[in-house]
Amino acid sequence: MIISKTPLRISFVGGGTDLPSFYEKDYGSVLSSTIDKYVYVIIKERFDDLIYVNWTKKEIVNKPYEIEHDLVQEGMKKAGVEKGVEITILADIPSEGSGLGSSSSLTVGLLNAFYTFKGIQVSRERLAKEACEIEIDIIGKPIGKQDHYAAVFGGLNEILFYKGGSIKVNKVKLPDLMALSSRLLLFYTNITRKADNILKKHKENIDVILKTLLKMRNQVPLLKNHLENGANGQLGLILRQGWAMKKSLLSEISNEYIDKMYERALNAGATGGKICGAGGGGFLLLYVPKEKQDDVRTALREYREIPFILEKYGSRIIFNQMTDYWR
Repeated sequence: MIISKTPLRISFVGGGTDLPSFYEKDYGSVLSSTIDKYVYVIIKERFDDLIYVNWTKKEIVNKPYEIEHDLVQEGMKKAGVEKGVEITILADIPSEGSGLGSSSSLTVGLLNAFYTFKGIQVSRERLAKEACEIEIDIIGKPIGKQDHYAAVFGGLNEILFYKGGSIKVNKVKLPDLMALSSRLLLFYTNITRKADNILKKHKENIDVILKTLLKMRNQVPLLKNHLENGANGQLGLILRQGWAMKKSLLSEISNEYIDKMYERALNAGATGGKICGAGGGGFLLLYVPKEKQDDVRTALREYREIPFILEKYGSRIIFNQMTDYWR
């Protein structure tokens, strides 16, 4: 039996510049962190040759190409797992469309578990690259690459995207990770959404929104410098400025419901925030000084808060017990 544990992520600034429609024109950059909410993949060998897949459905098939769950199917093909396995997927936040990178974390976790099951060691760079290939090139999702690299490398990172597809991950060196974590609050908007439509329009309108995306990208080195020098309080203002720019890109990124929720948080003491992911719903991330957090929680009492802390690690195998008869 193999169990992989892969974190979800929150992106602070630079979102949207990890799409090839942007970084093939000018380099992209995001600053994001993994959090202590996870996707778990359990793989157990079977005595027979059947394939069982347990997610929101239960599938029993003979061959990988018969599997309905596209990420499982393509992950098995990529790692060379062909038969005789039972795969179970569990998640701390199972909601699709959360804006926390759940599908990319799942893809990374599946590949990590499948390769371990096969007894193959792969580098972090290969794991992230192949997870991108599965979701973007094979399945054809109109998403960027930041989530896969965040899930693999873990921690707080500046991730750079260059023309031609090369990617560089730089760790952001914080004086006190918990001090930053303790000033971040996460609330569910009660809206689920698929990012595909927003991201497709993003690509179609790239020439119109390019100047704004450049400004959003330029927030990355600014925020990185503030955080590495312990000026955590600047994060609220930068998030606030970044969210205003992001909302101006497309009308679908926010709506009256989200705007009112955000305004209530600001009025109660949050200094800034943003909707995680592509926008349109999911989770609202807020920077709130400690003395104002009870007021913000009261103002948003009808919304579910998800307590979290920033995570240091990326996808990892937390259980590995293989028997000999499968081999």
